[in-house]
Amino acid sequence: MQKQLKEYTNYLSVEKGLSKNTLESYCRDLKKFIGFMNELGINNPEMVKREDINYFLGELKKNNSATATISRTIASIRSFFNFLMTEGFIENNPALELASPKIEKKLPRVLTMAEIECLLGQPKPVELKGLRDKAMLELLYASGIRVSELIGLNLSDFDPQVGYLRCRGKGQKERIVPIGSMAINYVNQYMNTARTKLCKNNGEVALFVNQHGNRMTRQGFWKILKKYALKSKINGDITPHTIRHSFATHLLENGADLRSVQEMLGHSDIATTQIYTQITRKKIREVYDKAHPRA
Repeated sequence: MQKQLKEYTNYLSVEKGLSKNTLESYCRDLKKFIGFMNELGINNPEMVKREDINYFLGELKKNNSATATISRTIASIRSFFNFLMTEGFIENNPALELASPKIEKKLPRVLTMAEIECLLGQPKPVELKGLRDKAMLELLYASGIRVSELIGLNLSDFDPQVGYLRCRGKGQKERIVPIGSMAINYVNQYMNTARTKLCKNNGEVALFVNQHGNRMTRQGFWKILKKYALKSKINGDITPHTIRHSFATHLLENGADLRSVQEMLGHSDIATTQIYTQITRKKIREVYDKAHPRA
C-alpha cells in the first residue's frame, strides 16, 4: 500500500492544496495503519476488510489514544479508501461506514483584555528583537491570523497605507484582513529599523525574520511567545491560537457581527466561528450572576 499512499499524498498536496501540517497528520496516521496491516500480512488494499480496520482502531483505544486522535485517524483512513475507490485501486470500500467517536467540544482558552495588555507589554521595543517581537504579537492580536499565516507573510502582504494585511490560509486561500493603527505603527517601526539590521540577505522577502536574517519559523515564534507568556505570569498555557481565540471573542463582545468575524478568521464554515458566541454567552451569564441582586 506504500505506492498508493504516495499517490494519495500527491493528490492531497497538488489537487486538494492541504497545508503541510494537515498533510503530515494524514500521512502519519496512514503509515501507522499500513504498518499495522502489514503485520497482519495484509499488503494490498483489496485485502483490507472492515474488521481489520476496527481491529486497528481497537488497538489505538487499548493504547489510550486520545479521542481526537482516533477521530482524525478514522477521517484519514476514510479519505484514503475513498481515493482508492475513485482511482480504481479497489472495488469495495471497507471504510465506507466507519463511525467517528463523539468528541466533547471544550471552549477555547480566551485571555481577558487586561491579560492581553500584559502579554503585549512584555517585549521591549527599544531592542532589535524586542521591536520585532512586539510587532509580531501586536499584529497577531490585531488580525487574528494563525501562526502559520504570520510567519508566511511577505513584505508585499503588509499595506500600512490602506490598513490591510493579505495572508494565505489553509489550502493557500488568500484573504484580506483589516489591522489597527497600533499594529501598523509597530510593524512600520520594525521594518524601518530592526528588520534592516536583522536581515542580512537583501533578497529576503519574508516580513518577519530571525536572528540569522531568514524567515521566522513556527518553532521560533512558539519559543518567543512562551518566553513572554512566562514573563507575564498569566496562569495557564498561552499559544498562538489563544491570541486568535481572544481576538475573535473580544470582537464579538464589542458588537462585531459573526459573519465579519468568520471572514477575518478565514473559516469556511460559520459553524466553526459560532463557538465564540458560546464563550460570550457564558461571560454574560457570569456577569449577570455576579451583578444581579436576585441572581
